[in-house]
Amino acid sequence: MTSAVPNLGRDKVSLGVTPTLWWNDDFPLIDIGIPFEQCVSEMALAGFQGCSIGHKYPADAAALKAALDLRDLKVSEPWVSTYFTIGDKDRTVENFKRQLEFLKKVGGQDIVVAEFGQSSHLQPIPVFEHRPHFAEKDWELLVGGLNEIGELAAQSGMRLCYHHHMGTGVQTAEDIDRLMAGTDREHVHLLFDTGHLQLAGDDPLLTAEKHKQRIKHVHLKNVRQPVAEKMKSDHLSFQEGILQGVFTVPGDSQGMIDFRPILTTLGNAGYEGWLVVEAEQDPATACPLQYAKMARAYLAEVLGW
Repeated sequence: MTSAVPNLGRDKVSLGVTPTLWWNDDFPLIDIGIPFEQCVSEMALAGFQGCSIGHKYPADAAALKAALDLRDLKVSEPWVSTYFTIGDKDRTVENFKRQLEFLKKVGGQDIVVAEFGQSSHLQPIPVFEHRPHFAEKDWELLVGGLNEIGELAAQSGMRLCYHHHMGTGVQTAEDIDRLMAGTDREHVHLLFDTGHLQLAGDDPLLTAEKHKQRIKHVHLKNVRQPVAEKMKSDHLSFQEGILQGVFTVPGDSQGMIDFRPILTTLGNAGYEGWLVVEAEQDPATACPLQYAKMARAYLAEVLGW
């Protein structure tokens, strides 16, 4: 029997899951009508301790907290899109402040952001060919904006965690290196997403090793490599890739990422926080509860609990 990954016990990490197994928050038409209550009940049934916030969740913080408390779930993170590189700083900051207040009310700590200015991932165009490449001025706007809202988060007792993402200006390992070099390490942390980095063409383990001290939030997402290669060769959009099954969960034999060395690296670096399972799959072809249980069983095997 393979030994458990060290230093990632229940006292160090919490296991979460995103609602993108049950529906898609970027592409609302990827949906078979599963309601909020079923989604969070199945999250709890699968054995998770928390979840990120999806678009079907109650907008009232008290109602959301009550529904999650009933199922012994906590909020792992809300999502905030930023638009610093297209000159929409004021609206971005105001929206970020609103999300901070909401997060306080529901009892979370980490707030996840990604720069969607100039992004191609929501558009019906080839995602690889049309991802933005930031100019020097774009990087200045992004770094300055993140440092500002990162400080706002810290003042509220929260942590800003930046999510590198396909189809955006921070997509590759090189982009992450630049972002980490330019931002304030005290206020801007890294959300490390295994699937987005693998799909971008980089080795997630190398980035985990390089930035292990900056990683404060983790999305565990797997990749079906044949579909990833097809996305490039057939010039697919991000949505088309999702519908064809490019992403799946840890523990799926069709996925190609080995999570054990990545988790070992994080454990040895003293990681504490959320490990959040994510798989942007079509619920019409991938039963959400089945894949949630598959991922949880895999993590039980790797973590030992």
